[in-house]
Amino acid sequence: MNKLIPQKRWQQLLLGAAVLLIGFLGLHFSAKLFLEPARPTALNAMLQQMRNHSGAWTRTEGDVSILILDMQKNSVAGMAIAPSGIFVSAKDGRKYFVADYHGKFSELALALYHKGQTDAFPLAVLAKDPADAFWRPDAGTILTILFLAAFVVYGFRVRGGGFKFSKKDTLVTFDDVIGVHEAKAALGDIMAYLKDPKGFTELGARPPKGVLLSGPPGTGKTQLAKALAGECKVNFIPATGGDFSAMFLGVGAMRVKSLFRKARKNAPCIIFIDEVDGIGRRTTTENGGPSEAEGNRIINQILAEIDGFDTSSGVIVIGATNFPDAVDPALLREGRFDRKIYIKLPDVTDREALFQLYAKKLQTHGDLDFNQLARLTTGLTPAAIAYVVNHAALISARGQEKHIPMANFLEAIEVCRMGEVNGSATALTEAERERIAVHEAGHAIVAQVLGVGRVEKVTILPRGGALGVTLVTQKEDKQLHLKSELENRIQMLLGGRTAEILTYADASSGAASDLKEASKIALTMVANLGLGDQGTLFNLEALAALNVPPDTSKAVAEAEALLATQNAHCFALLRDYDAALKELTGKLLERETIDGIEVVQAVADVRMRLEVAGGDRRSANSAMRVTNQTQLPQDIPCVSGACADALQDSLSATQQPA
Repeated sequence: MNKLIPQKRWQQLLLGAAVLLIGFLGLHFSAKLFLEPARPTALNAMLQQMRNHSGAWTRTEGDVSILILDMQKNSVAGMAIAPSGIFVSAKDGRKYFVADYHGKFSELALALYHKGQTDAFPLAVLAKDPADAFWRPDAGTILTILFLAAFVVYGFRVRGGGFKFSKKDTLVTFDDVIGVHEAKAALGDIMAYLKDPKGFTELGARPPKGVLLSGPPGTGKTQLAKALAGECKVNFIPATGGDFSAMFLGVGAMRVKSLFRKARKNAPCIIFIDEVDGIGRRTTTENGGPSEAEGNRIINQILAEIDGFDTSSGVIVIGATNFPDAVDPALLREGRFDRKIYIKLPDVTDREALFQLYAKKLQTHGDLDFNQLARLTTGLTPAAIAYVVNHAALISARGQEKHIPMANFLEAIEVCRMGEVNGSATALTEAERERIAVHEAGHAIVAQVLGVGRVEKVTILPRGGALGVTLVTQKEDKQLHLKSELENRIQMLLGGRTAEILTYADASSGAASDLKEASKIALTMVANLGLGDQGTLFNLEALAALNVPPDTSKAVAEAEALLATQNAHCFALLRDYDAALKELTGKLLERETIDGIEVVQAVADVRMRLEVAGGDRRSANSAMRVTNQTQLPQDIPCVSGACADALQDSLSATQQPA
């Protein structure tokens, strides 16, 4: 996004040339005034000219033999000896320079002059070279001029904000933004105000001054702000939170002034500050450094500018952030960012519409099943869906295909979910392949029995940074999560390790990431969600909000107990489904990749035998209980060594209000 543009190139060149000229003249005349030694009063006009305009001599370099011959012929009209050489003026008007850095030629000329071998002529010895500084500045002078010029040019560039904020005409409207229906509705009165500011002021209503858009990365916050400007046909001035930081103190506040001055001149308009949390928060620490003071100045200037809005100015400030908790509280109070809108992930209907929108620009082959694509991408943002569609096109281009079939879209989703096949399978030993197959089969069976999600595919081919992958997708989007659902998720994560222990009586390092993610869920349940077995309702995040150091020892102990309980349940489940575990392991070793339907069939066969034989009551009841359970909101692949990469996002969604 092109947020800021520098001053026009020709203006910079002219300004730089002027600064160079002024700087040099100042240094030149200062040197003439203060650095040159006093001139002897007896120096005649010729030597005066030789001292001040030496270029007439230095343009012609003569040999010492010419100097001696001129002295013997009494042709020298005047001579000056300097550290770098001898400046000679002949009676016939010639002017030349004899280089003499070691002083030997000067000694010879003085000896001839002293012995009277030539007629007397004006002679001077100069302590410094009379080189014309205007044409022959020394290295120090050149560096000084360049530094001063750069400093002044940069000073002019940062004047009024450091950059020239530019207004943009956007052609995007709400019709181009799929989904976010709640956000569009919340922006309705703002759209009415921008179209007719006087209608609000005549009623005595105070229009909103600011809107804060928050939500996961890639959900379309920037696109929504552009669409609001395009819908209202007003100017759009973009910036980012980092644009107000600068090398020099005070420049950030100047940039804020420049931005809002530009907005008022181009009203009605929208100021869009992306990553507004980059401005930071004000600090109250004593003896704060310059950076803290500068950050406070920037925020205070933004607050002053927003508070100084005329209600009929037609200027709206829209901020976007992925971390609303990092925004300074003073910006969030009423009267500044009046409206706070959370941009949610697209649901299945919106994802289907996004696939249809992006696929219009591609040369597709046959009828695409957009509903299936939407179902397989639960939890993906619009940006991720755009990546999937583009990657499908890249797969076709890689294979030199003229059209993009449905299979390439499915492969692109697998790449987005599980990563590219990295080709490291050849480096695995047979024992490692067998253990990975057992591990992934354990994940798949627990996911299917407990209804964690729909098992789409299981593979022992290394993809991305994982040695094997179990892809589990969700049947529906959810905002609330039950305790039992989170416990089932923990069991699914522990399923790979449990299957290894049951098969080999030993665990491996492949479960490290599984344990990490399971621990995150367990700690979140007991420390933040009040879902622990001990009934603790205290939320540790409350202590962080009050800047009180939390004591997490009890929460960690309770989370560890929760993990132990779920681990025992997982052992019992996989013991019951040992036949399915062996069957799936054999298929994975034989074909390396199996479809989810084979997992469903293997589990169904064992479940039927358990019911007929009156097997473990807990397993049968558990299987019946989870039949009608709804699923978790994220499509999380269970990955050996890197399991559930997006699980933390799922936990964040768990904590969101309904």
